[in-house]
Amino acid sequence: MRDYGVFDILGPIMIGPSSSHTAGAARLAKVAAIIAGEKIIKVEFLLHGSFAQTYKGHGTDKALVAGILNMDPWDENLRESFEIARSKGIDIKFTETDLGDVHPNTVKFIITKEDGHITEVTGSSIGGGNILIFNIDGQNVEFTGEHPTIITQHRDLPGVISKISSVLYEHNINIAGMRVYRSGKGKMATMALETDSLISDELMNKIRHIEEIENVKFINPITEGGI
Repeated sequence: MRDYGVFDILGPIMIGPSSSHTAGAARLAKVAAIIAGEKIIKVEFLLHGSFAQTYKGHGTDKALVAGILNMDPWDENLRESFEIARSKGIDIKFTETDLGDVHPNTVKFIITKEDGHITEVTGSSIGGGNILIFNIDGQNVEFTGEHPTIITQHRDLPGVISKISSVLYEHNINIAGMRVYRSGKGKMATMALETDSLISDELMNKIRHIEEIENVKFINPITEGGI
């Protein structure tokens, strides 16, 4: 059985009427923006279930845009997120859709960057401001953002995970959980690795220089005070 903390009971610090529809939405979008990287010029939000039905009334739309702008759920500027996005030249579109057998508070982000690269991230707001990311660019993953998380895309070759683990050991970082997903033997793999300690830029630079690594992102938990 899961251990519940005070914020699971009382709810997160946030702007807006609903932890699931505002705080969770902002967290989802902020993580999606981190995964996509900087210089975002366009985002289409594919809204499923309850998100699609109530996103305007519950402020989910403003929260999602705020997250893309790197705002936290408690940021007072969340209410003006549309105006801020327009001032930055970011094109925003909301589409109501059916994403299949997933949580009713689910959104798929289609994020276009200045260089034309498109990143797709799908996740759910599962209650109390908590989230679950479960797909990145068509590859199944699973992480909640509750722990510092390293996401790698790497060539599926022997020894890659050992190399990453060695870097973590050098920095005295303990692994809290790890899941590896691959499209096929010897092809590309995606790993979501959660740790017990915050992830530094120095550590990430060492992982980036591992030969088999194609791309790597890190997400430190979204807590009061920032990511």
